[in-house]
Amino acid sequence: MTKIPEFLKAGDKVAIVCPASFIRGNIDVAVKILESWGLEVLLGKTVTAAYHQFAGDDRERAEDLQWALDDESIKAVFAARGGYGCVRIIDQLDFSLFEKQPKWLVGFSDITVLHSHIQRQYGIPTIHGQMPKSFEAGTEASLDTLKAALFGHIIDHQYIQEAAPSRIGEGEGVLIGGNLAILLSVLASESDVNYDGKILFIEDVGESFYSVDRMLWALKRAGKFRKLKGLIVGGFTAMKDGDPSFGQTVAEMVMDKVSDDHFPVAFDYPAGHIDDNHALILGKKVKLKITQNKVSLTYID
Repeated sequence: MTKIPEFLKAGDKVAIVCPASFIRGNIDVAVKILESWGLEVLLGKTVTAAYHQFAGDDRERAEDLQWALDDESIKAVFAARGGYGCVRIIDQLDFSLFEKQPKWLVGFSDITVLHSHIQRQYGIPTIHGQMPKSFEAGTEASLDTLKAALFGHIIDHQYIQEAAPSRIGEGEGVLIGGNLAILLSVLASESDVNYDGKILFIEDVGESFYSVDRMLWALKRAGKFRKLKGLIVGGFTAMKDGDPSFGQTVAEMVMDKVSDDHFPVAFDYPAGHIDDNHALILGKKVKLKITQNKVSLTYID
């Protein structure tokens, strides 16, 4: 039976580490917010480290994350930011203690490597949500959902989908996914999740339209869409187009790739590289329901 990390309570210790790119500026706002939630915040060595574009070299980042994963007094681990770097250290990490005493791992973007690896190898839920570097710009709602996810409160969400061509229907399955480009970077590796019977969430930032199309084709040709129970498309922000234009929106690209499938498809979910980045608990079973222009995501276990 899958182990679920213990939900946080006031007085718990949490750690902030930097497993990918180094921090520009500081995370003082995030530390104050976490402390206002009643948490004791411990900062890893990588929070102030820099090695080229990384928060320390690969060994330093792996050791810092390993410390946070292994220390029994730490109840949740926050990646301070994304960027690039997790795929360089994932094979250096030992999750044996984490598997015995799981704790919440929080982050998005490049942290998708960790989410996907943990889901594939151990089936332990993790949280796709705001990271300390993005706390300052994050909406109140996004931070509220992160706190709720960590403390064991309800984060079911529903919204009106106005523009994109959703596909009506219902589906149940374990929620997986994260950043599209990062999912491609772990394809066919030991960190690649089995998509069959799952609800897939995808998002991305700063990509060219043709690049997103290529990545979606890669997933389709790898059979990743074939047995999904649902697809949730979050923010695709700061997209780049060419001259002449690529000619399709992200929604149109997605619907082209899944035209032969029958699962529900939701667009504009408030998660990803956006200020209103609502928390998602990956590895938990959910129900996705779409009726006309209304989307609802409900956690069912």
